[in-house]
Amino acid sequence: MATEERTQNSPETKTAGQRRILTVSELTHDIKTLLETGFDSVWVKGEVSSFKVPSSGHFYFSLKDETALLACVMFKFKNQYLKFELKDGLEVICGGRITLYEPRGSYQILLDVIEPVGLGALQLRFEQLKEKLSKEGLFDPAHKKPIPFLPKKIAVITSPTGAAIQDILNILNRRYANLEILLVPAAVQGEKAAPEIVRAIQKVNELAQHEVIILGRGGGSLEDLWAFNEEIVARAIFESKIPIISAVGHEVDFTISDFVADLRAPTPSAAAELVVKNKIDLQKNLLNSLSRLRQGYLAALTSHKKRLSELSHRIINPRRKLQDWRLRLSDLQERLNYTLQQNIKEAKNRFESLFPDLVSLTQWTLERKTQQFSQLNSLLKSLNPLAILERGYSIARKLSTGEIVRQSSQTQPQEKLLIKLFKGEVVCEVKEIKS
Repeated sequence: MATEERTQNSPETKTAGQRRILTVSELTHDIKTLLETGFDSVWVKGEVSSFKVPSSGHFYFSLKDETALLACVMFKFKNQYLKFELKDGLEVICGGRITLYEPRGSYQILLDVIEPVGLGALQLRFEQLKEKLSKEGLFDPAHKKPIPFLPKKIAVITSPTGAAIQDILNILNRRYANLEILLVPAAVQGEKAAPEIVRAIQKVNELAQHEVIILGRGGGSLEDLWAFNEEIVARAIFESKIPIISAVGHEVDFTISDFVADLRAPTPSAAAELVVKNKIDLQKNLLNSLSRLRQGYLAALTSHKKRLSELSHRIINPRRKLQDWRLRLSDLQERLNYTLQQNIKEAKNRFESLFPDLVSLTQWTLERKTQQFSQLNSLLKSLNPLAILERGYSIARKLSTGEIVRQSSQTQPQEKLLIKLFKGEVVCEVKEIKS
């Protein structure tokens, strides 16, 4: 065997009896050879775990099932062609070859292909991008721009050689022949399609002359329509200041562009029908509206004339009305004069009937008040301090302070007092104090 011969002839091989002793490098190399020759092409199914993408861009993750774990590597030049986003928890089928990394003595699978279990790769990528953009709000109806009712300038982004542009032009010319239509050519299939569509949208926005954009193409497979599922296209549609109608494929086909666009048309032909109204239909509608307006105007005019006639019969001649008011005013004046005279007469009679009682009451009240005055005057005289002094009493005050002296203890020898008499005052000096 080749391995046995190389081992026996190796200068580092040592024997001890019948045993062959290998170095770590030799054994690792042999195992690597066995693995890489025995499993040079394998397919394995499992769940993605511990997914990592370092700055190199390579994919590193583990593939696991209920009882085992397998290290996986997919280099950047391979993984850049994946049609979906790889992440933890995703069940996949991987194709590649087993290799052993000698410095660590660990084996792993170098992957060439990764396919999702269940959904196809493109369908899974579609669902992943749809979920991502939906969470960011790109599908929110609040961001949808209204489509103009009757745009005069329309930009169409599609392939200039496809059937879609012919359908759009035929319908637009048939429905409203004097529209201005700008064809912005762009690939609608293949690797170059998405960047060209983005540039076309940006170009129309830079021109800022058109009122609406129709973006579309005819039907095809999911792969054919994939340019309209690219994230860069979706974001270009969302950022467009001009409203965009997405018209991709047939009625059963849905793309990311349909969800982001301001309006989704099931087909390019339907987009042309939605963007402009039929000129003949508009003319018919206008004539019908004018007819209804004229009928309504005539009906309203007739109604107002009838109402005016009814009101004119209810209007009274101003002079006649003025005479009526004068008569009524005269009548009210007479009634007012009569009422005033009657009130005066009644008041006079009542006064005359009450006058004797009033005189009698006045005399009684006067006598009573006079008696009360006499009583109060007598009481006032009895309380008058001068009346007390008149009987021989006097009031002593300190000459220095004016304080009334009520007790002998309030005075000091040789202190001067002012004595108030009934008539006049005298100044005295205290010679002796007796209690």
